[in-house]
Amino acid sequence: MTKQTKAAQLRALIAKGAVMLPGVPNAAMARQVERVGFEAVYVSGAGMANATAGVPDVGLLTLTEVARLAGYIATAVKIPAIVDADTGFGGSENVARTIRELEAAGLSGCHIEDQQFPKRCGHLFGKSTVDVEEMMEKIKTAVAARINPDFMIIARTDARAVEDFGRTVDRAQRYIEAGADAIFPEALQSAEEFRDFAGEIDLPLLANMTEFGKTPLLSFTDLAGFGYRMVIFPQSAFRVSMKATDEFLRTLKKSGTQKEWLDEMQTRQELYELLDYDPTAEKWLGWSD
Repeated sequence: MTKQTKAAQLRALIAKGAVMLPGVPNAAMARQVERVGFEAVYVSGAGMANATAGVPDVGLLTLTEVARLAGYIATAVKIPAIVDADTGFGGSENVARTIRELEAAGLSGCHIEDQQFPKRCGHLFGKSTVDVEEMMEKIKTAVAARINPDFMIIARTDARAVEDFGRTVDRAQRYIEAGADAIFPEALQSAEEFRDFAGEIDLPLLANMTEFGKTPLLSFTDLAGFGYRMVIFPQSAFRVSMKATDEFLRTLKKSGTQKEWLDEMQTRQELYELLDYDPTAEKWLGWSD
């Protein structure tokens, strides 16, 4: 499947209904998402920062790093992938390069947020936002920079952390005027806010169901009922794997053997199957069609 058709596929998916996008920090986990049957995958900015560099989600990764890591994920699967592009890695000129790099890496879309740089995780305190006009200019630049018109430009607003609900809606309306393909209201604080926001915005919406933050954990069914077309679970799989790894390492340190964990492990053969690898073949030629 070509890059263009994957971007078009993403648009077709959200045109017909809501889509769940589990978040992943690496390509192997993305292949698990695809194998289970999900129709799209989310490349988590926090996941890449945490899992790859061992740093918090405060804008420390560069565009080059994100494009490379997200590109590994996008090319490892046949389903569309959306990536977290933080604040666009700079001003409008930087945003243009960001879009070109991510599109060339095989992504089907990205979201850019209206936080001041250096950004912070959307569910932390201490955030600040740029002027509406500055964000609108970034959106216009992003739309103009893409080569494939199907590549999705998703405008994320973090305004709810620093402004009231009404002003958050106002920002989203301005971002629609600037040409955004979808709106991502970060860290809404209640089911009612999610419902009311959807009632005010006539554009595809993305909901973030991250854990341990400011947002209540609503079901995919409820969010789809409100009108959201994309629901991401950015760190869920990563958190589960980190918790399991922590428990395993504590057991290993205490007992000196991994034997009691064998039933919890992915086997060698299961990993090979995930990677489309046949160890009896002369060489690995890539993933099967």
